[in-house]
Amino acid sequence: MTPPPPSLVLRPGEAARLRLVDVVTGATPRRATRVELRDDGDRLVARFAAESADPRATLTTRDAPLWQEEVVELFVAGGSETPRRYAELEVNPLGALFDALVDSPHGDRAGMRVDTAWDCPGITASARIDRAAGLWYAELALPWRQVPGFAPDLHEYRINCYRIDRPGDGAAAEYSAWSPTFVAPADFHRPARFGHLFRIR
Repeated sequence: MTPPPPSLVLRPGEAARLRLVDVVTGATPRRATRVELRDDGDRLVARFAAESADPRATLTTRDAPLWQEEVVELFVAGGSETPRRYAELEVNPLGALFDALVDSPHGDRAGMRVDTAWDCPGITASARIDRAAGLWYAELALPWRQVPGFAPDLHEYRINCYRIDRPGDGAAAEYSAWSPTFVAPADFHRPARFGHLFRIR
């Protein structure tokens, strides 16, 4: 039986710490990815730490197809139900940003529309590579009011965090997530599998 999506509680001044698993199987990935989520009042902040001494990335332009290389991603929407519209946010090891609004009328890729013309107001993205530690780090900071479905008194959100890792040593690319979709081939665009984030203020 497929387990339900996970949930977390986010309180001001506290961090929610997540570990990503294989998006298809839920197993432990070859290279770990840790995520720290924080609510700084006006923004949802996601910090990623990804194991890789030599991350592969060349793209530097906003809204370039970052998923073709190595990337971390945050998908988020307001409300408790399966989202039909959500934000897709990505940052690569060079700090390039991809931000788009996704309309998903059927909860999968059938009829899915991705609006890359949307530039999220107030978003910030950054990254750095620490080759000595064998890690690369990324941060996305998203104003809560820019989350699709946001309302000032909203307490529940749907969210998932992802990573695409391309080892380059002959091994296949690895796709990981906080909430695995259990769909093969790997597919991040399964909003019914987004986890639940409860924002306590």
